[in-house]
Amino acid sequence: MSITTAYHASAPAQVDFSGTVAGKPHFFYGRCTRREHESFVVKTDAGPVEVVDNVGLAPPVAVQRGDNVEVSGEMVHDPGRMPIVHWTHHDPSGKHPPGFIRWRGGIYA
Repeated sequence: MSITTAYHASAPAQVDFSGTVAGKPHFFYGRCTRREHESFVVKTDAGPVEVVDNVGLAPPVAVQRGDNVEVSGEMVHDPGRMPIVHWTHHDPSGKHPPGFIRWRGGIYA
């Protein structure tokens, strides 16, 4: 699904998009997974999205403000917040399509 269509929808959707990193990543532990995640905002043609990556399953991406990235993952909506794109890595259980973050010629999945 296109980033614009998914951005304005309410149902989860698999998306592929590119954009510019708006700030440095921060790290946190997931409430459900208890694994370390990184999060950073990406400006897209549709609007800003928060990219959340499980660094227990894929290596962290040392992005900085102004970097260009390509992202594949699942977009979800939480009312009152910008959309989140997660599952930007492989799924060990095989239930989700594999995602990735492409940055400076490397693929983080």
